[in-house]
Amino acid sequence: MALHHAARTFGTAPAIADGTTRLDWTELLEAVQEVARALIARGVQPGDRVAMWSPNTYHWVIAALAAHYCGAVLVPLNTRYVADEAVDVLERVHARALFVAGPFLGRDRLAELRTAAPELAIDTVVVIPVEPDAGNTDDAALEWSDLATVATQVAIADADKRAEAVDPQDLSDIMFTSGTTGRSKGTLVAHRQALAVVRAWAQCATVRSDDRYLIVSPFFHNFGYKAGILACLVTGATIIPQATFDVPETMRLVGTEKITVLPGPPTIYQTILDFPERDEYELDTLRVAVTGAATVPVVLVERMRAELAFDIVITAYGLSEAAGFGTMCGADDDAETIANTCGRPIADFELRLGKADEVLMRGPNVMVGYLDDPDSTARTIDADGWLHTGDVGTIDERGYLKITDRLKDMYICGGFNVYPAEIEQALARLDGVAESAVVGVPDTRMGEVGKAYVVRKSGSTLTEDQVIAHATTVLANFKVPRFVEFRDHLPYSSAGKVLKRRLREEEMS
Repeated sequence: MALHHAARTFGTAPAIADGTTRLDWTELLEAVQEVARALIARGVQPGDRVAMWSPNTYHWVIAALAAHYCGAVLVPLNTRYVADEAVDVLERVHARALFVAGPFLGRDRLAELRTAAPELAIDTVVVIPVEPDAGNTDDAALEWSDLATVATQVAIADADKRAEAVDPQDLSDIMFTSGTTGRSKGTLVAHRQALAVVRAWAQCATVRSDDRYLIVSPFFHNFGYKAGILACLVTGATIIPQATFDVPETMRLVGTEKITVLPGPPTIYQTILDFPERDEYELDTLRVAVTGAATVPVVLVERMRAELAFDIVITAYGLSEAAGFGTMCGADDDAETIANTCGRPIADFELRLGKADEVLMRGPNVMVGYLDDPDSTARTIDADGWLHTGDVGTIDERGYLKITDRLKDMYICGGFNVYPAEIEQALARLDGVAESAVVGVPDTRMGEVGKAYVVRKSGSTLTEDQVIAHATTVLANFKVPRFVEFRDHLPYSSAGKVLKRRLREEEMS
């Protein structure tokens, strides 16, 4: 197991630093074994699904690795999900256990779940004390502190046997990514794939055992979970989680924790660079930045190198269907290459362009398939094994990929994929909406945000505020359109499809 190898190799070197909680690699192994024993005691079997709905803390790391340790499949949930979205995922995976944040930033996710789906049956629910003083009012749930007692029912040797029985071909995780039909899809990835892509990513990013890695990207995202937690696991770098992105707190942590690795979407670096009091913080330990998921201006790369003194700034491209990865630039690439391309294939991926210049990828780390959806799997991975990404691009003479457009209507808001079909379906349930079309429009901070073009029903007096308020109740915040424009009609092609390209072109003119 990778965790046993890390404990043997790195031993007393720091593994996690989260506030006052400090664990070395041997202690992390012991903590994971304890939670794994508790899960086994609660009846979790190999192949069962263990869900995580909580922000970045050391608990998430331990619980996720514990799920793997007992042979279960990890199912991360987006912390921005509203309760209905979380219920949909939990029901579809038949979650056996759920680790959920206690009251945090004004939300009680477990209470929301109980209200939204009182009939939802999950054998084991564990409340993570993200705000330790908030308390837990759900008598049916376990506290994180209860796990040590529950674990005494299972011997360490029995947990170790369970871990040793995990096969590289077994499923590691199910990451949910919205589909163009409007319903999320679960991508199935095996342990061998998760570790292979992570090792390739870490090598390209030059992550090493003496690095201190601030993980701002959420753990429910491949960038936080695989390029973060698992990358540290295979290299011995120290995991420093940040529960929510806050510029002063991020810069404070860089100084106090001597952070060397800080990946994230471009908006993170732009926000730090533009912070008025940036000079008051010690940022000189920064070494590696890996970014992507949005347009990266050349000037941003240059400023990151000059003003933040990063030795290495590289961009990457990936998607959940490729276990979260795909291509990366190299550490020695110039600013123009880093800003204007996504690099070359990593992790044994092959890359080529298909019909309409769609980006195709093939290799051992293409997902096993979509959860309970063989038809979508067959449409996405063709008979020759090529993954159809839905992105349009070019490949230069060096083999570097440049994404130029999206066959899908997806846009990326703050590093998160947003699929307009899902938003349009939500808006269709609002009284007064006859039809709608959603596109991504440029935003200096988030990269892109949603704009909804809405045609009102005859006689409706629907307002922009009402549209946004409705979307807020049924969609995660990053999916909620930031702008609404009412129109008498939408532009259609002769085939009866809304011409979203024309709407996007209007925004750019």
